[in-house]
Amino acid sequence: MTALRRTGVPLLIMIGAPTTALLVWHTNVALGGSLAGLVGEIARQGLVGTIVAVGRPVLVGSMTAWTIIGVFVAIQLALVRALPGRAFTGPTTPTGHVPVYRANGVVALAVTLVLFLGGSYGLGLFSPTIVYDHFGELIGALNVLGLVLCLGLYLKGRLAPSTRDVVVTGNPVRDYFWGTELYPEVGGVSVKRLTNCRFGLMAWPLVLLSFAAAQQARHGLADSMIVAVGLQLVYVAKFFWWEPGYLRSLDIMHYRAGFFLCWGCVVWVPTIYTASTLYLVDHPNRLGAPLAAAIAALGLASIVTNYLADAQRQRVRATGGRCVVWGKPPALIRAAIAPGRGGPGESLLLASGFWGVARHFHYVPELAATFFWTLPALFEHALPWFYLVFLAAVLVERALGDDARCAAKYGAAWSEYRQRVPYRIVPGLF
Repeated sequence: MTALRRTGVPLLIMIGAPTTALLVWHTNVALGGSLAGLVGEIARQGLVGTIVAVGRPVLVGSMTAWTIIGVFVAIQLALVRALPGRAFTGPTTPTGHVPVYRANGVVALAVTLVLFLGGSYGLGLFSPTIVYDHFGELIGALNVLGLVLCLGLYLKGRLAPSTRDVVVTGNPVRDYFWGTELYPEVGGVSVKRLTNCRFGLMAWPLVLLSFAAAQQARHGLADSMIVAVGLQLVYVAKFFWWEPGYLRSLDIMHYRAGFFLCWGCVVWVPTIYTASTLYLVDHPNRLGAPLAAAIAALGLASIVTNYLADAQRQRVRATGGRCVVWGKPPALIRAAIAPGRGGPGESLLLASGFWGVARHFHYVPELAATFFWTLPALFEHALPWFYLVFLAAVLVERALGDDARCAAKYGAAWSEYRQRVPYRIVPGLF
């Protein structure tokens, strides 16, 4: 059972995830988003035959796809290094390393969007549909890039780690999948920040804008596309506004730079997170003003709630609890950090406000926001809802894993917190 969990499951994911990205694209663009159509193809050709037929033309990308990726990466590297911004630090690692960053995500997002819109609509250097037109090739190229990147990170962790926060288990599959280094850097640039924030999250809005341009060219721009793209653009803007908080989150503190995190951000984010919007390209649903406005309002409320929950905890920790939460002094539990897990030290566990409702209540508006930007796809096909189901599974697993890690890190203080805030995500349910 241990061998299956440590080796078999990672291998299955590393084979299945790249294949899934290609099949989701193929189903959307060639089969009208019909999973029944995909099942029919598999019945006729077999699973392997279908995968080969779909993947062969785009397996290693194309010159255009690699040029798009190369230009994009060069721009993001230049922006992360050159744009001004206040310095801030990440959490201290178990070995005492303190990562240092520069807060320039919002400006980088604005510059990226201006370059894309200006270069396409303003100067005519390329078509705004360029990403949609070459999306299959881009997925193939991104798969290659992600796999090679993770191999480089695995070797770097073994041969030339950036810090002492490195773990090599001796199981190459496990180490490649989960990563070896916690904070790898290349040329003074944080690899995790580059892949997570400046590649995956920065590519997301460009993919959306290209999909919207494709629908405009093929069918005219529908209100369903406007709502879906608009909500996701707000969500991405919120992310970059909160980027310093993200770089202090458990994602960055816990997950090492390997396939799970880095391939996921390089490939899975721009291909699967945008899949429901890809579906809309050839399904220009007309919602009508009242329904479109209602979906937009509820989606915006979800995004704002998600931000307020994250900001609430961040403010309490930044002020040492000298603030108010929902008009009252915060209910705090002072937790000593266990040695070897970033300690000795102390952390504040917030047990009021959003964080008194459930230990991970911020996942509820996260899921709600995803629901509302998927809703314009309606319910003719199940495929547009794939990402929401995937996200729900990931967040439930994360909540369980975070509880185990926090119990080991905070000991009795976490037990007290669980007594005061008994539910993980949904009050009264889970």
